[in-house]
This record gives sequence, structure tokens and C-alpha cells, in this order.
Amino acid sequence: MDSKRSDDPFLIARAFQQRLGVQFEDQSLILRALTHRSSVNEYPFLIGDNERLEFLGDAVIGFVAADFLYHRFPEKREGPLTAMRAYLVRKETLARFARDIALGEHLIMGRGEEESGGRERDSVLSSAFEAVVGAIYLDRGLPTVKDFLLSLFRPEMERLQTDQLTKDAKSRLQEWAQAELRQTPSYETVGASGPDHDREFTVEVRIGGETYGVGVGKSKQQAAQAAARDALERIRTQAR
Repeated sequence: MDSKRSDDPFLIARAFQQRLGVQFEDQSLILRALTHRSSVNEYPFLIGDNERLEFLGDAVIGFVAADFLYHRFPEKREGPLTAMRAYLVRKETLARFARDIALGEHLIMGRGEEESGGRERDSVLSSAFEAVVGAIYLDRGLPTVKDFLLSLFRPEMERLQTDQLTKDAKSRLQEWAQAELRQTPSYETVGASGPDHDREFTVEVRIGGETYGVGVGKSKQQAAQAAARDALERIRTQAR
């Protein structure tokens, strides 16, 4: 830790609770949630690391995310809801939540892990975030942990929806195909016409061997995007 940060785990836990705005009844829970396994030898008096709490927090986050999305998007089917839940609980998103609450600054970890960049590593931050959620759940119950997570989920979903508006058709089709069919679309150029200086390409997009859309464009990339848009429109029409 740097010179401005206390080396005392108990002071670290107290400072993090102030940052979080949640006061724990059982201080051992938040202390354990902040304890990375690399610190065991340097702080032998600590009860244990945060891996068991991480296991619990992972399940709690998944449940709260599913409940939130189910009520937030009553018109959406299982596939899109599954894709959005996967986005909310993925490592990169949880690591961003951890940075929002300055979790990395308050982790109790060994010097070797810290010097190798552990406080900024997505895998470390996401795991610690899960552990903190597990600790809040055990100490304060489901209502408190829901309030905490929803304060992070809501702006994240607003950002995601804004990104979706500008996301290209191929990306949107791939997300749908992976969520609904567990497969990745493939694109094949099936035709080309016109002189060399004014070529026009025809591309088919296929998922699981079935053609979902066809597009035409002045380049193969434009034709692929048109094919993806065609596929998305067909999917929307069939869902009605």
C-alpha cells in the first residue's frame, strides 16, 4: 500500500464502510470480504480470505439482476433478458462497479499482488465485489443488498441501451444468436456483379447452417451489415 493508505486491516474496513455508506453489524464479514488470499501470510491474525463470500455473492448478484431485468423489461423475451443478465454479471461490468466504489483502494492484499497491479486487475476486483455483496447480504439482508445493486444496475442499463442504439447490426445479431441459439453467425459472399470500379456484393448470414438474412452492398462489409439488418428484421417479424 502507498504511504497515504493505512496498513491496519481494521482501519481499512472502517474506511470502506464509510465510502460504501453501509455499516456492518458483524465487522468480521466486511473484513473477510476485503481480504485477498495473497494477504494470508502477511496478516496471519485474519480469519480467512474472501473466496467463500465470493461464491455467495455471485449467486446473489445473479438473482438480483434477473429480478431487476424481469420487472424492468416486461416486454422482452427470455433470450434478450439472458443476454442482459450476462452483461450485468460479467467480470468487466463487476470490475467497473468495484471501481465506482473505490474497492481496489481498500483491498487487503499481499505486497507481491499489489506490486503486480492486483488492485486494478479486473479478475481481482470482480471477485472482491462479489464478496462484498455476499457480506452485505449476510449482514443486512436482501433488501439492503438489492438497494445497493440497483443503484449500480440502473445507470449501467441506461448506458447499455444508449450503446445499443449505435451498435452495428452484426454485433446485435451476434448477441441475439449467442443468447437464443448459443451459436455465432457466419457470413458468406454468394454473389458479385458489375465492373471492377463499381462492384456490388451479395452476402448471406447463416446461423447453424440456416440462412437468416441476405444483403447487398458496394463492399463485402456493407453487404454483411445489410444481411444482418435483414436477419434482425425477420426475427422481429417472426416474434410478433
